[in-house]
Amino acid sequence: MAQDSWPSPAHNSRAVTDTEYEKIAARFSDDGIWGNPTDTAVVSAGSGLSVNVRLGLYGSVRGHAWYSGTSAVNLTIGANASGSTRVDRIVLRLDRSTWTVRAVPKAGTPGSGAPALTQQTGDTGVYEIPLARVTVLNGGSAVSVAREELYIGTRLRPCLSSARNPSPVLGEVAFETDTGRLILWNGSSWSTAYDSSGSVSADSALSAWEITVESVLEKRSGNVHVRLGTFKRKGGALAGPTDARLPVLIPSAYRHPTRNMYAMAYITGAEVGRLTIYPANHSLAGQVWLTQKPDISNGDDVLPGAVSWVVD
Repeated sequence: MAQDSWPSPAHNSRAVTDTEYEKIAARFSDDGIWGNPTDTAVVSAGSGLSVNVRLGLYGSVRGHAWYSGTSAVNLTIGANASGSTRVDRIVLRLDRSTWTVRAVPKAGTPGSGAPALTQQTGDTGVYEIPLARVTVLNGGSAVSVAREELYIGTRLRPCLSSARNPSPVLGEVAFETDTGRLILWNGSSWSTAYDSSGSVSADSALSAWEITVESVLEKRSGNVHVRLGTFKRKGGALAGPTDARLPVLIPSAYRHPTRNMYAMAYITGAEVGRLTIYPANHSLAGQVWLTQKPDISNGDDVLPGAVSWVVD
């Protein structure tokens, strides 16, 4: 068979069948309801053995639009006299025998959990997405409803860090092409879902110390991981009570905004000390100080460990 495409004057005079439409439209939109989980539930318990589908809803199944109407849709749930609890589903179903999308109940098997979704992708059959789970007790005269609706959401949007969407919606994800960051709108601000700084040197030379191993850091997905280097004392003896700055400076983009960070260090003579890393809002922002320690002699080594913190 030769290649084909549609809609096109060369294809059935631009006429498109329902099957052909679905092949185009299934990826126009994800399957689901327009909105997000902060909205009122799509399905709620109705009177007796019934549920109500909320009015004014729009959705999409395999590219086929659905509207719930101007009044709530009441769906009857079958009685349960099996001796076991039954879990049904309310599904949004595309039925290719009529090419309609409707919210319908799908009965489960007593004692066996919720029924599986039917998702046939050929030219016939049905395709279902979940809206809710409905629990019917043996002999029950009412039902309980658990939310299960899917939401269409948004697609991944490429952008510059200086030109993000000014009107994002909850759950929107964007990729900043200039920073390599994947960011997420949480309803009030953008948060970093993923980024990677690569290896960044944090050395800051001081005449009182020799750097024998480089201090490096890496930022991944909003977390800063610092491997402090090792240092040899060159500036004379230090008394135990005297704090001393070490030759490390955390670059501004990687400092904790408000809190001191602490690390432990081994010191020549089987001694230990404590390091303080000052946050962005401190007068010593980004500096690393040896703040609790024994007496240190000229030539002694300070061997700190690693430390991590969150910045985004």
